[in-house]
Amino acid sequence: MKVSLQPGLNDGNIDGNQPNSQRQLAISISAIADSVGRNVPLNLCLILDRSGSMNGRPLETVKKAACRIVDRLNPGDRISVVAFDHRAKVLVSNQTVVDPEKIKQQINTLAADGGTAIDEGLQLGIKELTKGNKEAVSQAFLLTDGENEHGSNKRCLEFAKLAASYNLTVNTLGFGDNWNQDILEQIADGGGGSLSHIQRPDDAEDKFNQLFNRIQTVGLTNAYLLFSLVPKVRLAELKPVAQVAPETIELPVQPEADGRFSVRIGDLMRDVEKVVLVNLYISQLPLGRQPIVQLQVRYDDPSQNAMGLLSEIFFIEADVSTAYQPVVDSQVQQHILALAKYRQTQLAETKLQMGDRVGAATMLQTAAKTALQMGDKNAATVLQTSATQLQAGQDLSESDRKKTRIVSKTILQDS
Repeated sequence: MKVSLQPGLNDGNIDGNQPNSQRQLAISISAIADSVGRNVPLNLCLILDRSGSMNGRPLETVKKAACRIVDRLNPGDRISVVAFDHRAKVLVSNQTVVDPEKIKQQINTLAADGGTAIDEGLQLGIKELTKGNKEAVSQAFLLTDGENEHGSNKRCLEFAKLAASYNLTVNTLGFGDNWNQDILEQIADGGGGSLSHIQRPDDAEDKFNQLFNRIQTVGLTNAYLLFSLVPKVRLAELKPVAQVAPETIELPVQPEADGRFSVRIGDLMRDVEKVVLVNLYISQLPLGRQPIVQLQVRYDDPSQNAMGLLSEIFFIEADVSTAYQPVVDSQVQQHILALAKYRQTQLAETKLQMGDRVGAATMLQTAAKTALQMGDKNAATVLQTSATQLQAGQDLSESDRKKTRIVSKTILQDS
């Protein structure tokens, strides 16, 4: 398994007459399979909310979805199941899938009761995952339908970061409309996973399957993008690096011991590119073709039980000329729009929390226009609908808020 890295500047030419220029560098990263098919075992933990609010059809559909996932596991894969209300317990301890029917029987014993303590479930889920983390792709599905009323949100975020440090990925699924979108998004972002919304009970199986399809394509794990900048090139001061595909995540930048910068990008998939966008400021450079950035990826290959592997080094160059003519990369422009859509929606939500309904509606309209520019008609519809409701003096329902958050982070799939 190797790394594919495809970099591109939004404009590969620089005006040599200008003292300063700004450029966006998009880096598409994925895993290249040496052979066809998944050959790395999965180590999966289902962390399921069984609080009283899940009673009836919600919990029944989740149990059915969880059982279908068990059916899809291969020999050699590992499974564990943790259930939580205001406490957490291990329903299925971490084990190789030998008797799927017995595992499904244990899942079907779940009954709804009690309050919600997400951090308790997450902590126990991480403990189970670490038991089978060697030579495997370790993933958690954390599902909840409510607020963390009996737990600590701070602990949730700490556990998400702890999971990432153990090379465990945490994906979150919000069930219904009453879960805390801020916390579940932050857990997913911190844990290197994705955020999903199960709006209706009947959607549970599809959402579980979509997420399972995604984790099946993971080939490399614990990936870090390493980059060094030449003199006269610097990062933007505020939020210089973000992932923009398959979902948008603000990425913290860390200094490396060798003087380079790094951002953790986590799992690399075979069929889905992760795209990272870097905001650069470039002071006046000598004329001609000039190097500006050096890139490399550090990663783990669980199929080889190999850690800290390094890709080849990639050099990014730009043409500096006093007879400047822009050469715009349309694909990089799409990535810039994706980040703009996300940040505009975030600003709208902030304004709404502050009571500025007019400002929130205006920013949602701007985000809708941005979505249209990038051809994301579904997102444009959701964002414009929310803006129109605010302009009409109506409140956004919890469902509207969830949809708005989801479409700001990714491309909304047709149902």
